[in-house]
Amino acid sequence: MKVTLISTVKDCAGAAEGFLASLAAQTRAPDEVVIVDGGSSDATAEAYGRDERVSVLVEPGANISRGRNTALAAATHEIVAVTDADCELDPGWLEAIVAPIEAGADVAMGWYEPELATPFDRYAAAVNLPLDATEVDPATFNPSARSVAFRRAAIDAVGGYPEWLAIGEDMWVDQRWRELGLDMRFAPEAIVRWRLRDGVAATWRQYFGYARGDAQAGMHPERHALRFGAYTGLVAALASGRAWPRLLAAAGALAYARTPARRGWARAHDSRERAIATLAVPALMAVTDAAKMAGYAVGLFERRTRRRP
Repeated sequence: MKVTLISTVKDCAGAAEGFLASLAAQTRAPDEVVIVDGGSSDATAEAYGRDERVSVLVEPGANISRGRNTALAAATHEIVAVTDADCELDPGWLEAIVAPIEAGADVAMGWYEPELATPFDRYAAAVNLPLDATEVDPATFNPSARSVAFRRAAIDAVGGYPEWLAIGEDMWVDQRWRELGLDMRFAPEAIVRWRLRDGVAATWRQYFGYARGDAQAGMHPERHALRFGAYTGLVAALASGRAWPRLLAAAGALAYARTPARRGWARAHDSRERAIATLAVPALMAVTDAAKMAGYAVGLFERRTRRRP
């Protein structure tokens, strides 16, 4: 079966060499590659376009959804694999991500791993990213568009990517696929590697945006409500003059931080880094949770005051 690989990119000229090298190293080459540049201010389109295997379309002002829909419109094959053009693909990625489709699946859900070049990367990864694929349940897993493949009929069934949603569009599509009961199979050996945000400020903006998109699209309301409730309870417990609410809050906080702390220790390179992780991981948890709550509040306001297309 022939496969089209699609991706979107913007202002990522420096990532082109790594992405294209990983594309060239694939054990199974895509039959065509379509990348949509959302209107870069640098030489991104030229950097990716130097590879004769790649068709680069420039769509100024396009968000990720519109970029993907533009790439889909240009794709000529029944099977579509999706990734981000600032990532690097494991050599067997395309072969592994296409295998479930060729075996009859509607959607193949690949895996993705962060590049952990610095201690901050390792602390940040501990907060929200599993150590490996064994931490997720394939029956409920929602794949990122960094590593997914599908039949054209599957994306057509949900009307393509939602261009009214600036971020979180892949999760929206995943939820629609789940609602339709499509055959979604996990392919944990289809691995894409990606870089985390640099620094606390960039991490804040990332999770603020994710939560804002959740609210705009009406996704994960229970999860966000639980977060607001937990922090409200924590503040109330700390403000009380009694010992037992504070002890209960401390026990709850320890339980909440247990899994991220375990990941931080597992990813640490030495004892010094583990000691720092003991404080850094909970601190980053608080930062990302604050970003999520702020982003969700903004998204809710926007959802209620703006008419969704």
